[in-house]
Amino acid sequence: MDVQEIKVFAPATIANVSCGFDVMGCCLDSVGDIMVLKRRSEKGIVISKIHGETLPMEPEKNVAGVAIMALLDALNEQPDFGFDIEIDKRIKPGSGIGSSAASAAGAVFAANELLNRPFTNHELIPFAAEGERAACGAPIADNVAPALLGGFTLVKETEPIKVIELPSIDGLYATIIHPQIEIKTSLSRDILPDHVSLKKAIHQWANVGSLVHALHTNDHELFADSLKDYIVEPHRSKLIPEFDNVIKASVDAGALGGGISGSGPSIFTFSKSEQIADNVKLAIEKIYKNTSIPFHVYTSRINELGVKIIHKK
Repeated sequence: MDVQEIKVFAPATIANVSCGFDVMGCCLDSVGDIMVLKRRSEKGIVISKIHGETLPMEPEKNVAGVAIMALLDALNEQPDFGFDIEIDKRIKPGSGIGSSAASAAGAVFAANELLNRPFTNHELIPFAAEGERAACGAPIADNVAPALLGGFTLVKETEPIKVIELPSIDGLYATIIHPQIEIKTSLSRDILPDHVSLKKAIHQWANVGSLVHALHTNDHELFADSLKDYIVEPHRSKLIPEFDNVIKASVDAGALGGGISGSGPSIFTFSKSEQIADNVKLAIEKIYKNTSIPFHVYTSRINELGVKIIHKK
């Protein structure tokens, strides 16, 4: 029987993962949007409801609509029905934890289910990346890939997009603080240097290699030692209040390390248990309570599945 309606959890993600700028990401389990897609008798895409944020209702201006359009363009035969989209937006845009990616990934995953799965989750990544193009001007995949595949991912190529799935370390939890400040992506890009020294580049790709090895070998110590960004973080961290203090306090509380999620302003840390992640949360909250900046702190285990079906009928 064909699926007529589906409700999904579209997860938040951490992109860049310190040394993995623009190529590495991971998927979160307790932070995300809720999306409902239904078949409609008339062809075309309608966004009937958006709760939580003020976002474009026109499909061609909304990342979810754009992503589904890209999917439909790739079909050999067009469906004889349309799509109705409802979005419960629980990830604040501009937070640095993949708000637009969650909408794009959730939309193509759900639409693919209503179409009886003509595409694999890997094949959905370029469509979701087109949604990202609508949001930030480029079809980036370091957030949509982990949102669709779960766990840790590495974007090996961008034209065409090729993504490698990586394992996660047992028991790994993330603690993320989202300071309620705005950092424009254009500014976070412009602040980066056009050239880097060979010495820094060598340090960086050594850390990427060792981070991937740590994930494959379940090595917490090597994982912690690899969470060092020599190229991007030294510049972008200047835009985020208390960044250095947050990282230091987190490590003192037992975290393995951390960095800037996406282009910021969110700061992520990883811990090897939920208890340590909760201790890190308290340490981070203590720092930001001494500022005048509103903030949210999340703790989440690593989501190994990506987008999840809540129900379908």
